Amino acid sequence: MTETIKVTVLGSTGSIGENTLDVIARHAKYEVFALTACHSVETLAGQCRRFTPRFAVLADSSRAAELEQMLADCPTEVLSGADQLETVAAHPDTDTVMAAIVGAAGLRATLAAVAAGKKVLLANKESLVMAGELFMDSVRRGGGQLLPIDSEHNAIYQCLPVPLIGDVISGKQGVRKVILTASGGPFLDLPADRLGDVTPEQACRHPRWEMGRKISVDSATLMNKGLEFIEACFLFDLPCEQLEVVIHPQSIVHSMVEYQDGSVIAQLANPDMRIPIAYGLAWPERIDSGAVGLDLTGLQPLEFRSPDLERFPCLRLGMDAARAAGTAPAILNAANEVAVAGFLAGRLQFDRIHRVIAEVMSKMPCEVAASLDIIQTADSQARILANELIVKENV
Repeated sequence: MTETIKVTVLGSTGSIGENTLDVIARHAKYEVFALTACHSVETLAGQCRRFTPRFAVLADSSRAAELEQMLADCPTEVLSGADQLETVAAHPDTDTVMAAIVGAAGLRATLAAVAAGKKVLLANKESLVMAGELFMDSVRRGGGQLLPIDSEHNAIYQCLPVPLIGDVISGKQGVRKVILTASGGPFLDLPADRLGDVTPEQACRHPRWEMGRKISVDSATLMNKGLEFIEACFLFDLPCEQLEVVIHPQSIVHSMVEYQDGSVIAQLANPDMRIPIAYGLAWPERIDSGAVGLDLTGLQPLEFRSPDLERFPCLRLGMDAARAAGTAPAILNAANEVAVAGFLAGRLQFDRIHRVIAEVMSKMPCEVAASLDIIQTADSQARILANELIVKENV
């Protein structure tokens, strides 16, 4: 008899969370243990009725009573408050944790899961961006498994000879460099002088992927690739010099690993997040993801080009933060979250996002990220400064 695997989904109402539940629903061996959301009460309630998890956590405590009323006839126990995210992530009955909370809000719960030795499927890249060294140390001490779910890092993981997160992959294993692919987003060929007129609706209309609003804007600015550049350094213990970014508009090749003998191994698939999710859930086995298979004979030509760092300065800022290390990535991430929120709220032009981030980074000192308190202090200060800069933009 196959043993049931109990899964907690942090951020179940977002795009990654919903795709995770789609994959889980296809396989009887997975049982949903806990679902969490920030404030999407109706969606979370619907998920609980379908999957009947033991716990539902609403980070927004002010709406917990509303959720309890919706689930009055459901066996699911409702918990509320951000601290309860850590409770279900580290719960002894949880086997696997999908870390899919967007942004810095997911850091503590994801850390709790890795510290408890869980199998963690990492879709919350900000956890590594903000606290890379501390996070990876916690993974090693916790003794669990960490599998990347971002399509690019998942592809790299599949292309490595010995896919063990945290191991040094250069030298004896023959790796020359890792190549991250980027679609280029919806404005890859838009004239630069028109970027100031971009609307949130246009920025969120990605040509290849269906994603949440924040990550869609990050893809449009290429900040998403800057964050992934930082993440790859920590996941695979790589120096920046062994990482390269190439633009690949078709989003079929999800990333590549080049070896010292000249071989390049790539992972190809249709752009569907259920593929890396299924890989993470079942590793080291393979299961059906529900995604459509790749028709090689029907593909349009595959294109690759170098990124224009003048046109996409957010990618350059991400690379700079990776080289600076310390608290620089946390400062970058915080300023970006505030700037993107400002753009989505109509308070900041699209082509000013990178300027806010750059100014915050130039004004805040980079410190050694020796503790979580230091990192979160830098995060908080960067958010305050970014908001002040956006206010100045509107004066």
